[in-house]
Amino acid sequence: MKLALKEAGKGVGRTSPNPAVGAVIVKNGHIVGKGFHKRAGTPHAEVHALNAAGDQAKNSTLYVTLEPCNHTGRTPPCTKAILKSGIRRVVVGMIDPNPGVAGGGCEFLTARGLDVTSGILKDACEKINRPFIKHITTGLPWVIIKAGVSLDGRIAARTGDSGWITNELSRQEVHRIRNRTDAIMIGIGTALSDDPSLTTRLHAKKGRDPLRVILDTHLRLSPDAKMLQLSSNAETWIFCGPDPSEPDMHKLKAAGARVKKVGLTPEGHVDIRDVLAELGHSGITSVLVEGGSRIHGALLRSGLADQAYLFVAPIFIGGDGVPLVDELGTKTVKAARRMKMTRSRRFGEDVMIEGLFDITHSNAYMVSG
Repeated sequence: MKLALKEAGKGVGRTSPNPAVGAVIVKNGHIVGKGFHKRAGTPHAEVHALNAAGDQAKNSTLYVTLEPCNHTGRTPPCTKAILKSGIRRVVVGMIDPNPGVAGGGCEFLTARGLDVTSGILKDACEKINRPFIKHITTGLPWVIIKAGVSLDGRIAARTGDSGWITNELSRQEVHRIRNRTDAIMIGIGTALSDDPSLTTRLHAKKGRDPLRVILDTHLRLSPDAKMLQLSSNAETWIFCGPDPSEPDMHKLKAAGARVKKVGLTPEGHVDIRDVLAELGHSGITSVLVEGGSRIHGALLRSGLADQAYLFVAPIFIGGDGVPLVDELGTKTVKAARRMKMTRSRRFGEDVMIEGLFDITHSNAYMVSG
Protein backbone atom coordinates (compact mmCIF):
# COMPACT_ATOMS: atom_id res chain seq x y z
CA MET A 1 0.00 0.00 0.00
CA LYS A 2 2.94 2.33 0.61
CA LEU A 3 4.01 1.75 -2.98
CA ALA A 4 0.45 2.42 -4.14
CA LEU A 5 0.48 5.69 -2.18
CA LYS A 6 3.73 6.63 -3.90
CA GLU A 7 2.04 6.01 -7.24
CA ALA A 8 -0.97 8.11 -6.18
CA GLY A 9 1.35 10.98 -5.31
CA LYS A 10 2.34 11.28 -8.97
CA GLY A 11 -1.15 12.50 -9.79
CA VAL A 12 -1.64 15.04 -6.98
CA GLY A 13 -2.79 18.36 -8.41
CA ARG A 14 -3.59 16.87 -11.81
CA THR A 15 -6.74 14.76 -11.36
CA SER A 16 -9.43 17.20 -10.17
CA PRO A 17 -12.28 16.81 -9.69
CA ASN A 18 -11.25 13.17 -9.35
CA PRO A 19 -9.07 11.84 -6.51
CA ALA A 20 -5.39 10.95 -6.77
CA VAL A 21 -5.22 7.14 -6.77
CA GLY A 22 -2.42 4.62 -7.04
CA ALA A 23 -2.50 0.86 -7.62
CA VAL A 24 0.02 -1.97 -7.39
CA ILE A 25 -0.46 -5.60 -8.43
CA VAL A 26 1.56 -8.31 -6.66
CA LYS A 27 1.91 -11.98 -7.61
CA ASN A 28 4.04 -14.53 -5.77
CA GLY A 29 5.81 -11.75 -3.90
CA HIS A 30 6.70 -9.76 -7.02
CA ILE A 31 5.26 -6.54 -8.41
CA VAL A 32 3.81 -7.29 -11.84
CA GLY A 33 1.98 -4.02 -12.48
CA LYS A 34 1.47 -0.54 -11.12
CA GLY A 35 -0.16 2.70 -12.17
CA PHE A 36 -1.81 5.94 -11.11
CA HIS A 37 -4.72 8.10 -12.20
CA LYS A 38 -3.29 10.84 -14.39
CA ARG A 39 -6.22 13.17 -15.04
CA ALA A 40 -10.00 13.22 -15.07
CA GLY A 41 -11.54 11.47 -18.04
CA THR A 42 -8.61 9.09 -18.50
CA PRO A 43 -8.26 5.49 -17.23
CA HIS A 44 -8.13 4.99 -13.48
CA ALA A 45 -5.12 3.68 -11.56
CA GLU A 46 -6.41 0.09 -11.51
CA VAL A 47 -6.70 -0.01 -15.30
CA HIS A 48 -3.12 1.23 -15.78
CA ALA A 49 -1.88 -1.40 -13.32
CA LEU A 50 -3.91 -4.17 -15.00
CA ASN A 51 -2.59 -3.19 -18.43
CA ALA A 52 0.96 -3.33 -17.09
CA ALA A 53 0.39 -6.73 -15.49
CA GLY A 54 -1.30 -8.32 -18.50
CA ASP A 55 -1.91 -12.06 -18.07
CA GLN A 56 0.06 -12.07 -14.81
CA ALA A 57 -2.89 -10.35 -13.11
CA LYS A 58 -4.69 -13.71 -12.85
CA ASN A 59 -4.73 -15.00 -9.25
CA SER A 60 -2.79 -11.95 -8.04
CA THR A 61 -3.43 -9.28 -5.37
CA LEU A 62 -4.38 -5.71 -6.19
CA TYR A 63 -3.45 -2.96 -3.73
CA VAL A 64 -5.32 0.29 -4.41
CA THR A 65 -5.47 3.46 -2.31
CA LEU A 66 -9.19 4.11 -2.98
CA GLU A 67 -12.11 1.72 -3.31
CA PRO A 68 -12.51 0.70 -6.98
CA CYS A 69 -15.43 2.44 -8.68
CA ASN A 70 -18.51 0.40 -9.47
CA HIS A 71 -20.32 2.96 -11.60
CA THR A 72 -19.96 4.28 -15.13
CA GLY A 73 -18.80 7.88 -15.33
CA ARG A 74 -16.41 9.24 -17.92
CA THR A 75 -14.75 5.80 -17.83
CA PRO A 76 -16.15 2.26 -17.33
CA PRO A 77 -16.34 0.78 -13.80
CA CYS A 78 -13.01 -0.55 -12.52
CA THR A 79 -14.72 -3.40 -10.65
CA LYS A 80 -15.62 -5.13 -13.92
CA ALA A 81 -12.07 -4.79 -15.23
CA ILE A 82 -10.76 -6.29 -11.98
CA LEU A 83 -13.24 -9.17 -12.19
CA LYS A 84 -12.38 -9.85 -15.82
CA SER A 85 -8.62 -9.89 -15.10
CA GLY A 86 -8.85 -12.84 -12.73
CA ILE A 87 -7.49 -11.01 -9.69
CA ARG A 88 -8.38 -12.95 -6.56
CA ARG A 89 -7.61 -10.51 -3.72
CA VAL A 90 -8.12 -6.75 -3.43
CA VAL A 91 -6.63 -4.62 -0.65
CA VAL A 92 -8.18 -1.15 -0.34
CA GLY A 93 -6.80 1.87 1.48
CA MET A 94 -9.98 3.91 1.98
CA ILE A 95 -13.63 3.55 1.10
CA ASP A 96 -14.90 6.02 -1.52
CA PRO A 97 -16.29 9.03 0.42
CA ASN A 98 -18.83 9.77 -2.32
CA PRO A 99 -22.14 9.26 -0.45
CA GLY A 100 -23.75 7.85 -3.57
CA VAL A 101 -21.24 5.04 -4.16
CA ALA A 102 -19.48 4.43 -0.81
CA GLY A 103 -18.88 0.73 -0.28
CA GLY A 104 -20.41 -0.31 -3.58
CA GLY A 105 -17.15 -1.36 -5.21
CA CYS A 106 -16.06 -3.55 -2.32
CA GLU A 107 -19.51 -5.10 -2.02
CA PHE A 108 -19.61 -5.89 -5.74
CA LEU A 109 -16.26 -7.68 -5.65
CA THR A 110 -16.99 -9.53 -2.40
CA ALA A 111 -20.33 -10.77 -3.76
CA ARG A 112 -18.46 -12.31 -6.68
CA GLY A 113 -16.04 -14.27 -4.57
CA LEU A 114 -13.02 -11.98 -4.32
CA ASP A 115 -11.18 -11.60 -1.01
CA VAL A 116 -11.52 -7.88 -0.17
CA THR A 117 -9.80 -6.07 2.71
CA SER A 118 -10.20 -2.36 3.39
CA GLY A 119 -8.79 0.29 5.74
CA ILE A 120 -5.09 -0.41 5.11
CA LEU A 121 -3.06 2.80 5.74
CA LYS A 122 -6.45 4.53 5.76
CA ASP A 123 -5.18 7.78 7.34
CA ALA A 124 -2.41 8.18 4.77
CA CYS A 125 -4.80 7.46 1.91
CA GLU A 126 -7.26 10.06 3.24
CA LYS A 127 -4.50 12.63 3.77
CA ILE A 128 -3.45 12.58 0.13
CA ASN A 129 -7.06 13.18 -0.91
CA ARG A 130 -8.29 15.78 1.59
CA PRO A 131 -9.39 18.12 -1.24
CA PHE A 132 -11.38 15.37 -2.96
CA ILE A 133 -13.03 14.28 0.28
CA LYS A 134 -14.19 17.80 1.13
CA HIS A 135 -15.34 18.51 -2.41
CA ILE A 136 -17.32 15.29 -2.85
CA THR A 137 -19.03 15.64 0.55
CA THR A 138 -19.72 19.40 0.66
CA GLY A 139 -19.37 20.72 -2.88
CA LEU A 140 -16.67 23.13 -1.71
CA PRO A 141 -12.91 23.13 -2.39
CA TRP A 142 -10.22 22.52 0.22
CA VAL A 143 -9.00 25.98 1.28
CA ILE A 144 -5.36 26.62 2.18
CA ILE A 145 -4.16 29.90 3.67
CA LYS A 146 -0.58 30.68 2.66
CA ALA A 147 1.48 33.69 3.71
CA GLY A 148 5.00 34.96 4.22
CA VAL A 149 4.90 36.57 7.65
CA SER A 150 7.23 38.44 9.99
CA LEU A 151 7.90 37.42 13.58
CA ASP A 152 5.34 39.99 14.71
CA GLY A 153 2.63 38.64 12.41
CA ARG A 154 2.78 41.13 9.53
CA ILE A 155 2.50 40.30 5.83
CA ALA A 156 3.42 43.78 4.54
CA ALA A 157 4.75 47.14 5.66
CA ARG A 158 2.31 49.98 6.33
CA THR A 159 2.76 51.13 2.71
CA GLY A 160 1.53 47.76 1.47
CA ASP A 161 5.00 46.67 0.35
CA SER A 162 5.35 42.91 0.89
CA GLY A 163 8.34 42.14 -1.30
CA TRP A 164 10.86 39.56 -0.13
CA ILE A 165 9.68 38.94 3.43
CA THR A 166 10.81 35.35 3.00
CA ASN A 167 13.91 33.92 1.34
CA GLU A 168 14.42 32.18 -1.99
CA LEU A 169 14.16 28.68 -0.47
CA SER A 170 10.74 29.51 0.94
CA ARG A 171 9.61 30.95 -2.36
CA GLN A 172 10.62 27.78 -4.18
CA GLU A 173 8.52 25.74 -1.75
CA VAL A 174 5.56 28.04 -2.45
CA HIS A 175 5.88 27.21 -6.15
CA ARG A 176 5.85 23.50 -5.31
CA ILE A 177 2.66 24.03 -3.29
CA ARG A 178 1.11 25.97 -6.17
CA ASN A 179 1.95 23.07 -8.45
CA ARG A 180 -0.23 20.78 -6.28
CA THR A 181 -3.31 23.02 -6.09
CA ASP A 182 -6.08 23.79 -8.55
CA ALA A 183 -6.38 27.54 -7.99
CA ILE A 184 -4.65 30.56 -6.40
CA MET A 185 -6.82 33.25 -4.84
CA ILE A 186 -5.95 36.83 -3.88
CA GLY A 187 -7.86 40.01 -3.13
CA ILE A 188 -7.78 43.13 -5.24
CA GLY A 189 -5.61 44.91 -2.66
CA THR A 190 -2.85 42.35 -3.10
CA ALA A 191 -3.31 42.40 -6.87
CA LEU A 192 -2.93 46.19 -7.05
CA SER A 193 0.00 46.50 -4.64
CA ASP A 194 2.07 43.55 -5.92
CA ASP A 195 0.92 43.11 -9.57
CA PRO A 196 1.76 39.39 -9.28
CA SER A 197 1.96 36.81 -12.05
CA LEU A 198 0.51 34.00 -9.86
CA THR A 199 2.32 31.35 -11.87
CA THR A 200 4.26 28.23 -10.94
CA ARG A 201 7.97 28.59 -11.62
CA LEU A 202 9.78 25.27 -11.23
CA HIS A 203 12.87 23.97 -12.96
CA ALA A 204 12.78 21.60 -15.93
CA LYS A 205 9.23 22.74 -16.83
CA LYS A 206 7.74 20.44 -14.20
CA GLY A 207 5.23 22.99 -12.97
CA ARG A 208 1.80 23.90 -14.19
CA ASP A 209 -0.06 27.13 -13.51
CA PRO A 210 -3.21 26.89 -11.36
CA LEU A 211 -6.35 28.87 -12.11
CA ARG A 212 -5.93 32.50 -10.97
CA VAL A 213 -8.82 33.86 -8.89
CA ILE A 214 -9.14 37.55 -8.01
CA LEU A 215 -11.76 38.97 -5.62
CA ASP A 216 -12.47 42.40 -7.06
CA THR A 217 -15.82 43.81 -5.96
CA HIS A 218 -15.70 46.93 -8.15
CA LEU A 219 -13.46 45.63 -11.00
CA ARG A 220 -10.46 47.78 -10.18
CA LEU A 221 -7.95 45.39 -11.77
CA SER A 222 -6.27 46.91 -14.80
CA PRO A 223 -6.50 45.08 -18.14
CA ASP A 224 -2.73 45.68 -18.28
CA ALA A 225 -2.11 43.67 -15.09
CA LYS A 226 0.82 41.27 -15.37
CA MET A 227 -1.37 38.20 -14.82
CA LEU A 228 -3.38 39.11 -17.94
CA GLN A 229 -0.28 39.43 -20.13
CA LEU A 230 1.09 35.92 -19.58
CA SER A 231 1.70 33.06 -21.93
CA SER A 232 -0.08 30.57 -19.68
CA ASN A 233 -2.60 27.78 -20.12
CA ALA A 234 -4.33 28.82 -16.88
CA GLU A 235 -7.23 31.23 -16.90
CA THR A 236 -7.83 34.28 -14.71
CA TRP A 237 -11.27 34.50 -13.09
CA ILE A 238 -12.35 37.78 -11.53
CA PHE A 239 -15.23 37.69 -9.03
CA CYS A 240 -17.09 40.96 -8.65
CA GLY A 241 -20.36 42.24 -7.22
CA PRO A 242 -23.74 41.82 -8.97
CA ASP A 243 -23.70 45.25 -10.64
CA PRO A 244 -20.24 45.85 -12.15
CA SER A 245 -19.30 48.64 -14.51
CA GLU A 246 -20.04 47.35 -18.01
CA PRO A 247 -17.06 49.17 -19.66
CA ASP A 248 -14.66 47.79 -17.02
CA MET A 249 -16.09 44.30 -17.44
CA HIS A 250 -15.71 44.39 -21.21
CA LYS A 251 -12.10 45.63 -20.96
CA LEU A 252 -11.14 42.80 -18.62
CA LYS A 253 -12.87 40.22 -20.79
CA ALA A 254 -11.05 41.60 -23.83
CA ALA A 255 -7.79 41.11 -21.94
CA GLY A 256 -8.61 37.42 -21.50
CA ALA A 257 -10.19 37.34 -18.03
CA ARG A 258 -13.46 35.66 -17.15
CA VAL A 259 -15.66 37.91 -15.01
CA LYS A 260 -18.11 36.25 -12.63
CA LYS A 261 -20.78 38.05 -10.63
CA VAL A 262 -21.54 36.93 -7.07
CA GLY A 263 -23.40 38.27 -4.05
CA LEU A 264 -22.04 40.76 -1.54
CA THR A 265 -21.67 40.60 2.23
CA PRO A 266 -23.52 43.15 4.41
CA GLU A 267 -20.22 45.08 4.46
CA GLY A 268 -20.24 45.34 0.66
CA HIS A 269 -17.48 42.84 -0.13
CA VAL A 270 -17.60 39.86 -2.49
CA ASP A 271 -19.14 36.94 -0.58
CA ILE A 272 -16.39 34.34 -0.15
CA ARG A 273 -18.97 31.57 0.29
CA ASP A 274 -20.46 32.31 -3.14
CA VAL A 275 -16.99 32.33 -4.67
CA LEU A 276 -16.04 28.96 -3.18
CA ALA A 277 -19.40 27.48 -4.17
CA GLU A 278 -18.85 28.57 -7.79
CA LEU A 279 -15.30 27.17 -7.79
CA GLY A 280 -16.51 23.88 -6.35
CA HIS A 281 -19.31 23.68 -8.91
CA SER A 282 -16.66 24.16 -11.62
CA GLY A 283 -14.65 21.16 -10.39
CA ILE A 284 -12.01 23.06 -8.41
CA THR A 285 -11.13 20.93 -5.38
CA SER A 286 -8.29 22.98 -3.82
CA VAL A 287 -7.62 26.71 -3.48
CA LEU A 288 -4.41 28.34 -2.24
CA VAL A 289 -5.29 31.72 -0.72
CA GLU A 290 -2.29 34.07 -0.84
CA GLY A 291 -3.81 37.23 0.61
CA GLY A 292 -4.68 39.56 1.91
CA SER A 293 -5.66 39.91 5.53
CA ARG A 294 -9.34 40.64 4.76
CA ILE A 295 -9.75 37.37 2.84
CA HIS A 296 -7.86 35.42 5.51
CA GLY A 297 -10.13 36.91 8.15
CA ALA A 298 -13.29 36.12 6.19
CA LEU A 299 -12.23 32.49 5.77
CA LEU A 300 -11.42 32.08 9.46
CA ARG A 301 -14.58 33.82 10.67
CA SER A 302 -16.74 31.61 8.47
CA GLY A 303 -14.93 28.37 9.27
CA LEU A 304 -14.08 27.80 5.61
CA ALA A 305 -10.28 27.57 5.95
CA ASP A 306 -8.94 24.03 6.20
CA GLN A 307 -5.16 24.29 6.20
CA ALA A 308 -2.35 26.82 6.45
CA TYR A 309 1.23 27.19 5.28
CA LEU A 310 2.86 30.07 7.16
CA PHE A 311 6.43 30.96 6.21
CA VAL A 312 7.85 32.90 9.15
CA ALA A 313 10.88 35.10 8.46
CA PRO A 314 13.23 36.39 11.23
CA ILE A 315 12.25 40.05 10.82
CA PHE A 316 10.07 42.60 12.61
CA ILE A 317 7.86 44.96 10.60
CA GLY A 318 5.97 46.68 13.42
CA GLY A 319 2.43 47.26 14.56
CA ASP A 320 1.71 49.69 11.74
CA GLY A 321 2.26 46.93 9.18
CA VAL A 322 -0.47 44.86 7.52
CA PRO A 323 -1.55 41.93 9.77
CA LEU A 324 -1.86 38.35 8.59
CA VAL A 325 -5.56 38.36 9.52
CA ASP A 326 -7.96 41.24 10.05
CA GLU A 327 -10.52 41.39 12.88
CA LEU A 328 -11.94 38.08 14.07
CA GLY A 329 -14.00 39.44 16.95
CA THR A 330 -12.20 37.18 19.42
CA LYS A 331 -13.03 38.26 22.99
CA THR A 332 -10.96 35.73 24.94
CA VAL A 333 -7.84 33.68 24.28
CA LYS A 334 -9.86 30.54 24.97
CA ALA A 335 -12.17 31.46 22.09
CA ALA A 336 -9.29 32.00 19.64
CA ARG A 337 -9.25 30.01 16.40
CA ARG A 338 -6.86 27.13 16.96
CA MET A 339 -4.66 25.42 14.42
CA LYS A 340 -3.34 21.94 14.95
CA MET A 341 0.28 22.06 13.84
CA THR A 342 1.13 18.99 11.82
CA ARG A 343 4.77 19.85 11.13
CA SER A 344 7.36 22.58 10.84
CA ARG A 345 10.27 22.80 8.41
CA ARG A 346 13.32 25.01 8.00
CA PHE A 347 14.05 26.84 4.78
CA GLY A 348 17.33 28.55 5.54
CA GLU A 349 16.52 31.10 8.26
CA ASP A 350 12.78 30.85 7.59
CA VAL A 351 10.48 28.41 9.36
CA MET A 352 7.38 27.00 7.65
CA ILE A 353 4.51 26.09 9.97
CA GLU A 354 1.95 23.78 8.39
CA GLY A 355 -1.28 23.07 10.18
CA LEU A 356 -4.92 22.10 9.94
CA PHE A 357 -7.84 23.99 11.36
CA ASP A 358 -10.13 22.06 13.67
CA ILE A 359 -13.17 22.27 11.44
CA THR A 360 -16.10 19.94 10.88
CA HIS A 361 -17.56 20.39 7.42
CA SER A 362 -21.10 20.80 8.67
CA ASN A 363 -24.25 21.13 6.62
CA ALA A 364 -23.99 24.89 7.07
CA TYR A 365 -21.27 24.94 4.44
CA MET A 366 -22.64 22.36 2.04
CA VAL A 367 -23.79 23.41 -1.39
CA SER A 368 -25.84 21.46 -3.85
CA GLY A 369 -24.54 20.36 -7.20
